[in-house]
Amino acid sequence: MPVDANPSHRPASSHFRWVICALLFWVTTANYIDRSVFSNLAPTLEKEIGWTQDQYYEMAVAFTAAYAFSQMLAGRLMDVIGLRWGFALACGFWGLAAMSHALVSTVTGFFIVRILLALGEGGNFPAAVKTTAEWFPKRERALATGLFNSGSNAGGILVPFGLPSVVALCGTFYIGGHALGWRGAFLVTGIFDLTWIFAWLLLYRKPQDHPRVSAGELAGINSDPAEAGVKIPWRRLLPHRQAWALAAAKFLSDGFWWFYLFGTPYFFSDRFGLDLKARSLPVSVIYVLASFGSIGGGWLSGYFMKIGWSLNRARKTTLFICAACVLPVFFAAITDRSWLAMALIAIAASAHQAWSANVFSLAGDMFPRRTVGSVTGLAGFAGSIGGLLLFLWIAHIRKVAEVSHDLGNYRLIFLAASLAYLTGATVVHLLAPKLEPVDFEQSTKAL
Repeated sequence: MPVDANPSHRPASSHFRWVICALLFWVTTANYIDRSVFSNLAPTLEKEIGWTQDQYYEMAVAFTAAYAFSQMLAGRLMDVIGLRWGFALACGFWGLAAMSHALVSTVTGFFIVRILLALGEGGNFPAAVKTTAEWFPKRERALATGLFNSGSNAGGILVPFGLPSVVALCGTFYIGGHALGWRGAFLVTGIFDLTWIFAWLLLYRKPQDHPRVSAGELAGINSDPAEAGVKIPWRRLLPHRQAWALAAAKFLSDGFWWFYLFGTPYFFSDRFGLDLKARSLPVSVIYVLASFGSIGGGWLSGYFMKIGWSLNRARKTTLFICAACVLPVFFAAITDRSWLAMALIAIAASAHQAWSANVFSLAGDMFPRRTVGSVTGLAGFAGSIGGLLLFLWIAHIRKVAEVSHDLGNYRLIFLAASLAYLTGATVVHLLAPKLEPVDFEQSTKAL
């Protein structure tokens, strides 16, 4: 049914953009639940399927590589076919891929379904960031991004606590004489994904076409300067230094987020000898504090703009504050106190999420809304490549440590983490000194 956008049919007042933000939080939570279920079930699957640890790492590399390319392609897809159906298509793809984990029983089968999942999941962040660019003015964009991005932490918190109950419940159901068990967990996560699609298609329209958006809210959403209507092909994005600033910020930082979440369990085991039960508390604390950072970082830059700071000053000051908060994480590698290491890593993870909320917002700050999906996808590709390289380095360090019993190389990882964000903020400032929007209309005339 077409949407009636007649102004006379709009409500007197509304805040519907926050409903859209809630949908983004839901889908991002689902996205991370799908990833976390596999990693939490990995010890069980290793025994049942029979893969080696080397094969597990190879699956992680394959997932990361597929995810990198997926973000780049999915970002363009969102710009070409639109968010309503583009986001639904991406979520439907990764939801079916998540469910397909329940159907495989071989190492090769898991390689295939992990790659399929990555190809779908790469659409989440380009689509979500583009949605915030369409639905929020620049002064609110980082807060909205921080709110939906906290879904990545919510997913990580829910799985360790809820997965045992889900597996136990699924174990009471039988198909062909076999209990569903862990296979049922993958079916449940896929259903969670597919349910979101119905809510999205029911509730999402562009702001100007939505009957639940008041004239006042629409005016606030469109309060930023009007954008030129020049058609922008993909190849026109790459020559601009603003695109490289965003890509550099993601390349230098994204890998350390993955390390904080998925590498620290190994770190606590190697460095402090903590078993699975003892590691659960520090890992949970890291996730919880990261949620506060995601929301707080988005609020902070918005607060700076509210008190009269320019967009450039507000964003960059927030980025440098985040970078400063990460600097002490190096001491996690040299302290003998596990609780201190936990606190330092939790602060760094929280600062990363605050950083991420603002870096994602840079796409809408410097590029027209209709290109935000493509720009975010390109930046996400750079971030995934950075994460892939970091993952390969960490895997090498762990192998060396197992042979030599020397864990000192963890210091190199934490030193790199400590300095990466300050380097990234500096690169952003050098490449985009004023966060000036790209003038595609002028550059097109120049050609």
